[in-house]
Amino acid sequence: MKVTPTRAAVASVVTALFLGALKGYAAWRTGSVAMLASLADSLLDLVASLVTLAGVRIAALPADADHRFGHGKAEALAALFQVALISVSASFIAVRAVERMYTGEVAAQAEAGIAVSLVAILATFALTAYQRRALATNASIAIATDRLHYQSDLLLNAGVIAALVLEQYLSLHGADPVFGIAIALWLLWGAWRAASEAMGQLMDREWPEAKRRAFVEVAAKQPGLESLHDLRTRTSGAQDFAQFHIHLPG
Repeated sequence: MKVTPTRAAVASVVTALFLGALKGYAAWRTGSVAMLASLADSLLDLVASLVTLAGVRIAALPADADHRFGHGKAEALAALFQVALISVSASFIAVRAVERMYTGEVAAQAEAGIAVSLVAILATFALTAYQRRALATNASIAIATDRLHYQSDLLLNAGVIAALVLEQYLSLHGADPVFGIAIALWLLWGAWRAASEAMGQLMDREWPEAKRRAFVEVAAKQPGLESLHDLRTRTSGAQDFAQFHIHLPG
């Protein structure tokens, strides 16, 4: 069965709901700042996934009299909203981690946090694989940004496990907030990359040179085409647009 961007977005919402409930329980039981960071990220994932779902549904609407080029840029707007949420999440995590360093609090009941993180890794891996199938047939920037965020969640959950093991079983106090800060920095880096891609679409950035060259090579094979010039390209959501002038025999 073909995986559409809408189906991938629905799967993202369901996964975020499941992980949010699971991590909320684990954060309450362990008191871990790394787990709290993971919970905050999952809650923002839920909001971002809902926005992604709205974005891909709007982007899928056909062109109309007011939107002759379609509604594809709704995906870029959804991606930017996700970036804002990721940045807020990362800032919250960093502040909480610094507070933990100063207070010297130690996480408890590492077993619960580790078990929840392992389940979260399995669920997130399944979701990103499903999203990859959608991206194989539809280059949705909103789904791509959502997948980037969930890929960072794999690292985040692995970091939670490492932090709990180091702090509780190896008595390396301070490991939990250090991992929290590292996770926050990773999220900010991912947000920067996603924002760059979304802004490129909103600002009608040209296709990469290799893609432009491939387009010209295909066009050059058309019978009767003498030349092609003034090529202008852009991408809107999952759709590519190219405008150009051609010379034909008199």
